[in-house]
Amino acid sequence: MEKGLAKAIELRKSGNHKESNTLLMELLQEKPEDATINYQCAWSFDLLGEESEAVPLYEHAIKLGLSKSVLEGALLGLGSTYRTLGEYERSKRTFQKGIELFPNNRAIQTFYSMTLYNLNEHNEAMELLLKCLIDTTSDDKILGYKKAINFYSNKLDEIWV
Repeated sequence: MEKGLAKAIELRKSGNHKESNTLLMELLQEKPEDATINYQCAWSFDLLGEESEAVPLYEHAIKLGLSKSVLEGALLGLGSTYRTLGEYERSKRTFQKGIELFPNNRAIQTFYSMTLYNLNEHNEAMELLLKCLIDTTSDDKILGYKKAINFYSNKLDEIWV
């Protein structure tokens, strides 16, 4: 089983997404209650552009229980997949759970900002993106304005007269 999973992951890494998915589906038939295989299958469907196939696998993997590091990726994947399917409220709840569990994960925050945009929560989306930017950039020009960007990040609609 471990060899098969490792081979499927290696196939995915080398760009053989369909072959990886086929192998993962075979492994899932053998062990339908294996959280890691469910997660890897979900991921493989996402890569194939078959997001609706990925959702129940992500959900099942999370329900079965994943290690903390794998859960981090699963919540990001599920939240992003909900968003691409137009399930914005489900996406928002998933990302909020991800941010609660992994407050320093800037990728989750960035994808969450996309969901906020889709929900017309533009101010919150921009504030989050701007804070992610100033906290992670190495661009000297942006860092020179870090204090100002941080100050204005939640005041984008204010006008000073």
